Amino acid sequence: MIVTIGKLAPVAFLFAAGALFARRGIIAGEVSKAFSEFAFRLAIPAYLLGSLYVADLRRVFNVPALTAYTCTAIIAAAAVAVIARMRGRTTREIALRIMAACQVNTAYIAIPVFGLLFGDVSPIFPVILLQVCVLTTIVIAIMESSSRDSGDQSRTSVRQGIQAALTTPLVLACWVGIAANAANVPVPQWLLDCLSMAGAAAAPVALFALGLHLGATGLQLRGADPDEYWLIACKCVGFPLLAFVLAHFVFHLSHPWLGDVVLIAAMPSPQNLFIFAQTYDTDIDLAASIVVKSTIVTLILLPLWAVASARM
Repeated sequence: MIVTIGKLAPVAFLFAAGALFARRGIIAGEVSKAFSEFAFRLAIPAYLLGSLYVADLRRVFNVPALTAYTCTAIIAAAAVAVIARMRGRTTREIALRIMAACQVNTAYIAIPVFGLLFGDVSPIFPVILLQVCVLTTIVIAIMESSSRDSGDQSRTSVRQGIQAALTTPLVLACWVGIAANAANVPVPQWLLDCLSMAGAAAAPVALFALGLHLGATGLQLRGADPDEYWLIACKCVGFPLLAFVLAHFVFHLSHPWLGDVVLIAAMPSPQNLFIFAQTYDTDIDLAASIVVKSTIVTLILLPLWAVASARM
């Protein structure tokens, strides 16, 4: 337990430093966008590309583990959809709630945490591809299909949205790394060194940027949306518990994949939840609040999930 908490100390330190700098006005909270852009568009893709190029793809794409995680996401999404429909939510509102409860922050939380705890982020690669290539495209299709635009305009928007999702730097880095690895493409050492140097900044910059953002945003505990807290509970507790049940009792996963699946599922709601809410003008305040609060709850629970995953 003490060793695990010690490994997580840099996560807390960088996050707290960013929040403190924003609260004290040392660095303006708006600057977090520049840090985030650097991490999202350069540092993290460089890290993914270099790591995937040298990874053992047979280990990365563990079929039972990926299947267990996919089934967890499908079951959780169905449950959230039913609850949201019973509460009288529209189609777009339901899609946004599914994203909040069933997708995770891979870039800014999962990658730094796995890198610090295990020195290996390969279990996250398939989840990134699953989320962007499948889950996010489904959300985009639902959002666009519920538009009041004409059928042709809606179909065009769906295509554009899906194309944008599939061409994000993270996804392109994953596909290029996998292709180069599988084809055994020779890559000069100087280029690998460049990727390694840029990738080394991924975890600290992403965590510091997240701290800046949350420090500037603050929390609103009163007057919250009625759906806010059950969605956070579902994301931070229900989703990882469901992942454990399916991975352990149905797919019979063992160490280390059982712990990896549960720990990935315990990550907070993704930051692009807020971007989607803004884009489609749907529950913007709810999305922003869930991103902030689920991140804080995850950081509080992270030592417990980390210890539990290490013992699975």
